[in-house]
Order: sequence, then C-alpha cells, then structure tokens
Amino acid sequence: MSRTIAPPRQGAPATRIMGLGSYQPDRVVTNDELSQIMDTSDQWIRDRVGIIERRFAAPDETVVDMGVEAGSKALADAGLTASDVDTVIVATCTMPAPIPNAAAQTADRIGIKAVGAFDVNAACAGFCYALGMASDLVRGGTANRVLVVGAEKLTDVVDPVDRSTAIIFADGAGAAVVGPADTPGIGPVAWGSAGDLVDTIYMREHKYIYQEGQSVFRWATTQIAPVALDALALAGLEPSDVDVLVPHQANLRIVEAIAKRLRAKGAREDMVVADDIVYSGNTSSASIPMALDHMRAKGQVRSGDLALLVGFGAGLSYAGQVVLVP
Repeated sequence: MSRTIAPPRQGAPATRIMGLGSYQPDRVVTNDELSQIMDTSDQWIRDRVGIIERRFAAPDETVVDMGVEAGSKALADAGLTASDVDTVIVATCTMPAPIPNAAAQTADRIGIKAVGAFDVNAACAGFCYALGMASDLVRGGTANRVLVVGAEKLTDVVDPVDRSTAIIFADGAGAAVVGPADTPGIGPVAWGSAGDLVDTIYMREHKYIYQEGQSVFRWATTQIAPVALDALALAGLEPSDVDVLVPHQANLRIVEAIAKRLRAKGAREDMVVADDIVYSGNTSSASIPMALDHMRAKGQVRSGDLALLVGFGAGLSYAGQVVLVP
C-alpha cells in the first residue's frame, strides 16, 4: 500500500510586528556607585562605553519574571490575549540552568497554554535570530502568532569587580508579537557566525563572562555594517530607505561606528540611531526590542517607520533584518 504525507500547511504571505513591550528592573546603578567598588570613574565609563547608568535586577528577580512582564506588555500593545498566541520563543543566554527552558515557563505565567515553546541562545544576536525564526514559522504555516522575548539577567554571570564587564552589562527584557500580514513588515534575516573568534567572549570558569574588549570592538566596528547592508539587500532596499537604525546596544562607540559606516554607504543624516545603552547598559538579547520600545515611547520613531535591526555577540554570532515599526 502506497503511503503519502500530506502537503505542508500554507502560511501567511508575509509577517509583521504587531506589538512591542519592554521591562527594566527598579534598581538604577550609576557609574559613581560602581566607582565605589572598583577602579573606575563616571568619566572613564562614559568615555569608553557611553553608559551613564544601568538597571540591576533584584536578587530574587529572574529571567522569566522579566520576560513575563515584557511579553505581557507586547500582547497588550498588539491588542491580543494569551489565547491568540500559539508559539513562544525566548532568546536568552543567562538562564541559571539549561533546563527547564524559559519559554514554557514564560508562556504558562502569561496564560498562554499548551503552545510550542523553546529558547534560542545566540547571545546578543538572539532576538534577531528568534525574530527571523518566528517570521518563518508564520509564513510556513507552523504558527499563526508568535511571542518573541529577549530577556537577560547578566548580573548573575558578571564578576561584580571586573571593570571590563561589570560597567557594561545589565538586566532587562524586550518582546515583540509576530503575526500574519498581507504585505511584508519583516524582511528576510541575514545571519552568520565567526566560530574562529569564540575565545573573544566566553564564560570564564563556567561562571563569569570574559570579553576581549579590543578584539570585539574591532570586529564589531568593521564586520557588522556589512551584515546590516546584507539585510537591506535581502529586503530589496537601499541604505537611504532606513528611518531608524537599532543595533545591539553593546557600546555607544560601536553603535556610532556602525551608523557612520552606513551613512558612508548612503544612509540619511536624519536616520535615527538607537542609543538606549546610555541609560540601560548592555542587556544582550533584550537590547534591541527594549531600545525600539523605548524610542517609540519617547516619540523618536513612529508607526510605519522602516527600522534596521542588527544583533551581534558571543559565538561570535550575528543577525539582522528590516522591520516596520508597529
């Protein structure tokens, strides 16, 4: 007897971001506070990474706690309820243990029951990886609406007196709801990796993040603008089409270098560039959705603006895509 497999389901012709949300812990940590426990100063930190303050989670506040807050806000922003979502993806590299994953817990606590739920670990590129996967799931018919969360508690994995990392990393979460659209609101993902540079960012003694700052800086300032240009090319767009640039908030000097390279390739002088790192620090996979949500709240971007997202970090992994601001 001949057996055949039914053809795959047909998905939406395109996808879009339907809503955004973000969350930051209450505790604000200034540069002056850090200077009390390590050899640094407010001016030294501002000059090297551009950060003025950042947020630290409470000792009992978890990656899942923050993801739930950001995800719930994204659902509300999209005008949806928990029952409207059928897949949850959490991008994170700071869960305290490999199992259980963050996504299933996040989904359950929001009230999203019996759905596909999994984590993605591409470090600071995680949100862009997860967003690309969510878009493909909806277009492929596997999912209808996907909640994508980037959530990190980096203070759990940073040596509090290591000046090379403790001044940079912080905690928080950002989220987006991805759903069907008649015309594209999320472009194809441009992603890749440089595994030969794995030793530039890794977990020292399986406990604390180690970063070879100068090597990472050189790599990011030279290699990430081409990734952003690849994402534009895949979407059939030019640098001059970009209204908003939202790079991973790794370091203000890196953000400014990427913007400068894109402007040299034709991006407009009035292109708005995210600088959320100044008051949020580096929140890894949370930084891009959190920055975009903050910019929208401040009126720096508007619904329908064309935003270029590009994430990069440990792995080394990188990814980017063009999206329309909801």
